[in-house]
Amino acid sequence: MTSSSNVLVTSGQAATPLPRGRAVSTLRPGGIDVLRVSLCAVIVALVVLPVAAIVWLAVTGGGWAVLAEPAVATAAFNSLVSAGLSGVLAVIIGTALALIIERTDLPFRRTLRLFALSPMLMPPFVGAIAWLSLLGPSSLVNRWWAGRFGDPLWNLYGGDGVIFLLTVHSFPIAMMIVGQALRRIPADLEQAARIAGSSAPRALWDVTVPLLRPAMLSSFTLIAVSNLADFGIPAIIGLPEKYTTLSTLVYRYLQSGTVDDPLAVVAAIGVVLLIVALIGVAVTALRERTRVELDAQAAAPTQLPLGKARLPLAIGTAVVVLGVTLLPLVTLTIQSLLPAPGVPLTRETITLSSFERALSASGTLTGATNSLMLASLAAVICGVLGLVIGTLVTRTTSRDNSGLLGLSMLPQAIPGLVIAVAWLVIAPRIGLYNTPWIILCAYLTSFLALVVQSVSAPLSAIPSSAEEAARVSGATQLRALWDISCRIAVPAAVSGGILVGLTAVRELTLSVLLLSPGAQTLGVVIFNLQQAGAYNASSALSLIVALVGLAGLGLTARTTK
Repeated sequence: MTSSSNVLVTSGQAATPLPRGRAVSTLRPGGIDVLRVSLCAVIVALVVLPVAAIVWLAVTGGGWAVLAEPAVATAAFNSLVSAGLSGVLAVIIGTALALIIERTDLPFRRTLRLFALSPMLMPPFVGAIAWLSLLGPSSLVNRWWAGRFGDPLWNLYGGDGVIFLLTVHSFPIAMMIVGQALRRIPADLEQAARIAGSSAPRALWDVTVPLLRPAMLSSFTLIAVSNLADFGIPAIIGLPEKYTTLSTLVYRYLQSGTVDDPLAVVAAIGVVLLIVALIGVAVTALRERTRVELDAQAAAPTQLPLGKARLPLAIGTAVVVLGVTLLPLVTLTIQSLLPAPGVPLTRETITLSSFERALSASGTLTGATNSLMLASLAAVICGVLGLVIGTLVTRTTSRDNSGLLGLSMLPQAIPGLVIAVAWLVIAPRIGLYNTPWIILCAYLTSFLALVVQSVSAPLSAIPSSAEEAARVSGATQLRALWDISCRIAVPAAVSGGILVGLTAVRELTLSVLLLSPGAQTLGVVIFNLQQAGAYNASSALSLIVALVGLAGLGLTARTTK
C-alpha cells in the first residue's frame, strides 16, 4: 500500500507520485506568492527602510565630527563597560542558578526558579525606582545604617548602581537560556564520567559546563546588546551622578539642541551602536557553526546530591533570590504609602496621597490612554503579522523563507536606541513626525520578532500529516495553511501578542526618544515624575504598572498552557 504522503489523488486523474521525503504541505505554492510578496514589502518597510535611512543620514550627514568630542567618548566608554560587565555578571549568576536549580537536589527548586525569573517581568526603569526606595540616599536602610555607623551602606546612584541593576534585570535571561541548554545535554555523558571514577561535582564541572559555553555566549551577546542601549536605568541611576551613557547622551542632544544637527549626530551614534551589535551577533553565529551536535537524551539527568550542604545552600540561594525579587517590591510599596521621602513608616504616616497625586498628575490619563492604545494596536498587528510569517516560513518551501525569517528576526539584534533614531530620521519624510504613530511603527519594528519566534518554534516541530490530508481531500495550499497550520498556531500568536502588548505598555527607551506633544506614554509619565522629584508619586505609579504587568504575564502563561 502506498502512503498518502507519497501520492496525490485528484478527481478524475491517476495517482501522481511525489518526490520521496517531501511532504505535500511543504511544496512551494503558486497561490500564495502574492501573500509572500506582500509580507516581504511589509518587512522591508518596518525593518530595512528605517535602518537604511539611518545609515544613509549617518554617511551623508556631518555628525561624525561630534563623535570625537570627550563627552561622546566618555559616554561610549561607560556604555561598553556597563553593558559588558553586566553581561558577564548576568551570565555567571544565571549559569550558577541554572546549575543549582536544574542539576542538584536543592529543595523548593520550582518555587526558586519562578522567583529567580521574576525580575524579567518588571520594567527596568520601574526596577530602578524600586531599588532606589531600598538603597537611595534617603532610604530607610541607608538612614538606619548612617545612624549606626556614620556613613550610608551604599548609595545606588552612579556607575556601580547602573551595572548592578542591569545585572539584576538581565541574569534571568541567562538563566533561562542556559537552563534550556542544560536540559538538552544527555545525562549519559556525566554517567560515563562517574563510571570512569569521577565524582559528581567533578563530572558536572568537567563534562557539562564546557558544553554550556555556546549558550553562555549567546546569552551574553543578547544581554550586552540589550543593555548597551538601555535608557531607563542609566537615566534614573546614572544621571544624578553625571554618569552618562550613549542613550542618555542621545536624549540630551534631542531634547536640548546642544549640537547644530542633532539628527545627524544621533544617526552617527546609532550606526556605531548598530555595528557593535552586529559584530557581537556575527561572532555568536560563527561560534554556533562550530558547536557539536549531541544525541537525544537517553537517560534522566542525575541530580547532584548536596549532602550536608543542601540546607545551607538552599537558605543562601533563597536569601539571594528573594532579596533580589521581593525586597525591592516591598520597599516600593512602603515608599508608595508614605507622603514624602525620608518620612518614617508608622500607622499615622501611611497615606494614599501618593497614589492620588500620581493618578491625578498632568499627563497620567493621557499617558495611560496612549500606552493602552499603542500597546493594543502593536499587539494585534504583530500578532497577525507574526502568525502569517511564522506559518509561511515553517510550512512552505521557498528560497525567500530564510530571508523573510531573518529580516523579521533582525530587530532582536538591533538596540532599541537605533530603532528609535531610525524612525526619527524617516518620520518627517512620511508625515509621521510629532504623532503617536511614529511610536507605533517603532513598536512594530522592535516587537514583531517576539510573535514570529512564538509561532515558528512550535510549528516547526509539528508533523505535516494534517495538511497532507487536507491537500489529498482537494484543499488548496492556502486553504490548508489557513484551516490547519494557522489555527494550530493561533494560541502561540495570541500569547506572543499579549507579550508584545505588555512589553509595549511599559516600554521607555523608544517612547522617550520619539516623544511628541500629547503623545507621551505611561513610562514617560513615570520617568518625568521621577525627574521632577516626585519620588513617592513615581513609586506609586510604578507599583501599579508592576502589579498589572505581573498579572498580565500570568495571563500569558495561562494562555500558553
